[in-house]
Amino acid sequence: MHFDFTKHNVGNIDRLIRAALGALLIASVFFGTSWVVGLIGAVLLATAYFRFCPAYTLFDFSSNKDAAPTGE
Repeated sequence: MHFDFTKHNVGNIDRLIRAALGALLIASVFFGTSWVVGLIGAVLLATAYFRFCPAYTLFDFSSNKDAAPTGE
């Protein structure tokens, strides 16, 4: 299996949802939740920023309508 980080597999709507949820999870750490929740939020923000999700590559899925699936 080869991860090609240059091929975006996260679409715009997916990206916005990941960024908003990631920011909320990171902010919730300051209000008493576990640091693990903040770590999950940081991963969501990173995948939104880089527009690449390794889990999508494992399942040969892409929410990006401009790109072909990563298995091709």
